[in-house]
Amino acid sequence: MADVLSILRQYHTNKKEIIEKDGQIIFGEFAWPKNAKTNYVIWGTGKDGIPKEYYTLDSILYLLKNVHLQHPLYVREAVASNISVVRRPDRKDLLAYLNGETNTASSIDKSAPLEISQRPTQIKRAAEDVAGEADKKKPRMEDPQVLLDKMNWISKIDGGRDNSVMPAVGTSSLHEAMPLEKIAAIKAKILAIKRTKIKGDDDIQSGALEQRTFVDAEVDVTRDIVSRERLWRTRTTILQSVGKQFAKNIFSILQSIKAREEGTQRSQNPSQSMVSTSAPQARPQQPITGYNRYDQERFKGKEETEGFKIDTMGTFHGMALKSVTEGAQARKMPQPAPQPVPQPAPVIQPVSRPVSQARPPPNQKKGSRTPIIIIPAASTSLITMLNAKDILQDLKFVSTEDKKAQGAKRDNEVLIHRRKDGGLTVPYRIIDNPLKLTPDDWDRVVAVFVQGPAWQFKSWPWNGNPVDIFAKIKAFHLKWTELPTDNNVQKWSVNIMNLDRHRRHLDRATLQRFWEVLDKYMVQNKPHLRY
Repeated sequence: MADVLSILRQYHTNKKEIIEKDGQIIFGEFAWPKNAKTNYVIWGTGKDGIPKEYYTLDSILYLLKNVHLQHPLYVREAVASNISVVRRPDRKDLLAYLNGETNTASSIDKSAPLEISQRPTQIKRAAEDVAGEADKKKPRMEDPQVLLDKMNWISKIDGGRDNSVMPAVGTSSLHEAMPLEKIAAIKAKILAIKRTKIKGDDDIQSGALEQRTFVDAEVDVTRDIVSRERLWRTRTTILQSVGKQFAKNIFSILQSIKAREEGTQRSQNPSQSMVSTSAPQARPQQPITGYNRYDQERFKGKEETEGFKIDTMGTFHGMALKSVTEGAQARKMPQPAPQPVPQPAPVIQPVSRPVSQARPPPNQKKGSRTPIIIIPAASTSLITMLNAKDILQDLKFVSTEDKKAQGAKRDNEVLIHRRKDGGLTVPYRIIDNPLKLTPDDWDRVVAVFVQGPAWQFKSWPWNGNPVDIFAKIKAFHLKWTELPTDNNVQKWSVNIMNLDRHRRHLDRATLQRFWEVLDKYMVQNKPHLRY
């Protein structure tokens, strides 16, 4: 079965007549509705989860009729005619296919369902059937005689109901059967009964019932949300006290502090301090006697309280409990201990000794004698805190990247042990942050590895001047042989050590020369340190 788009292309290329009649588009023996969908996919659909949409037959036919118009004008005319527009990305390919320039198009969906065509004779017969059914549904008008007989029969039935409570319909009314006062009383009674009753579901309209159910559900959800709410506390609301008054609570705290201070000052009365600080008078020894209730005069004095240190003249008025329990001993001034009378010692002539042989006092801490070596803190330096121990202690160069790959951790300082002839080892302290050194530590700095830039010596002693620093500390520079020497390093007094990337067996000899130069420097300038 041919699809509608192929039929349209065939008729258009062969210049055949296409008939539009009664909402149908007729191609000879076949006909489709105007809104029949073709299998040409609309641009922008069928991607990113958007379902496919297809152009209708009337939209494509309208494009063929107005192909001479520019696209903006065509869009305006199509919108005015209430016809879907063929989008600009689809316009060129669709016209090329319909004009016979191409045999197919990329937007044609072969798997799309095809609209079933109808023959024009079937359309006409269907239209006649629909008209016949419409005539059958029209109400028939009864004859006047039949209608008159029905009315007479109804009047006979109403005539036999004269004894009923209510009058016959059409012959009387409610006002004639019942007085107006009684009707008003019944209405008032019904209204009063409604006011006392709860409106049920039967009294509510159908639309209002669904609306009330929705509102009840929303109320339940809102009640659940409100039950889980918590008060939002900010720095402003946290200062707002609940149930506290400034004049009542804060002033009471201030009054207690004032009373505590006044009690402390009262306890430090000058007359009491003079009594407490006075030296004890010497008393003759009295024989210890037993307790005698008639001999109470011995206990009148303050000093005779059997060692309990009772202040008989003190008072605790206006003092807090903490001052009473803990401040009693603090208010007491310590009694000066009696100084023993010094005995004359034999005069001994001191033996003169040189200043260099003088020993420090026993309680004075001796200074450290461990030398300090400073290395650059930059990660681009060949020597860092990760490989300093391998370079200076083991005399073997290991790059910083290899140490990181091995999982080595960086320490703030490293203590290495240099092996000397005879099996002896000497410790050296390696750091990369000299700003933490004290003046005593700077006296122990013996070597520094120079990176090159002058900002390495910022905030150092000697005004951070490299010339003055290298006069006090031995400077070294470690670099690769093939790389050029830094300009600053060439101008400064620095010992340059070259490492070869390819002849690594020479690393030990190069690094050993570092210790030889450092030993000669320490013999001349730092003999008080261990080396």
